Amino acid sequence: MTPTTIRIGVCGAHSTGKSTLIRSIERELRRRGIAVQRTGQLGARAAQVPLPRLQHHTVESTRWVLAAGMADEITSTMRLDDAPVRVLLAEPACWDAIAYFRAALEWRGETAPRTEREALRRLADAHTPYDLLFATVLDPSFPVNAKHGYDARYRQLVDQHTHMLLREEALPYVRVTNNDASQALAIEHALHCAKEALA
Repeated sequence: MTPTTIRIGVCGAHSTGKSTLIRSIERELRRRGIAVQRTGQLGARAAQVPLPRLQHHTVESTRWVLAAGMADEITSTMRLDDAPVRVLLAEPACWDAIAYFRAALEWRGETAPRTEREALRRLADAHTPYDLLFATVLDPSFPVNAKHGYDARYRQLVDQHTHMLLREEALPYVRVTNNDASQALAIEHALHCAKEALA
């Protein structure tokens, strides 16, 4: 019997709980004996290349993030065992890179050639679809560690472009706030997705 791989991704502005949510889902899946792998740390790796980040994103840095993230997902899937149901947790999901790029352009008051924008979109669209996609919601009142030096306007733009992009692409997704009830419901969505595959 061919194993079923469930792909779960998360998008959203930085410091809105993406990693916390994915770690919580991973923990709950492992508690139930479900094989799971998680991707991450793309931002830190991009900084080591080094590539422009956050509000300084370019077409090339966005293409790198997309390609590296997709490669990570493929590699992580290969590491999963032959259990009947395996789960891949992608943090961030590939669409995240495009939202960050679009937000960076608006933040800088710039545009990019339509051919470049379409090429990035096609790259993301060609990737294996996610079975479940989450998008965190920015809460401007939620405290962020000052050492990060995040630009508040850019975070707001990333949040706006994330939800706008997912709607434009007609991608079903679940909005997740930093409210405990919303986080718990998101975890339940992920568990339900895995349980359905087991049934």
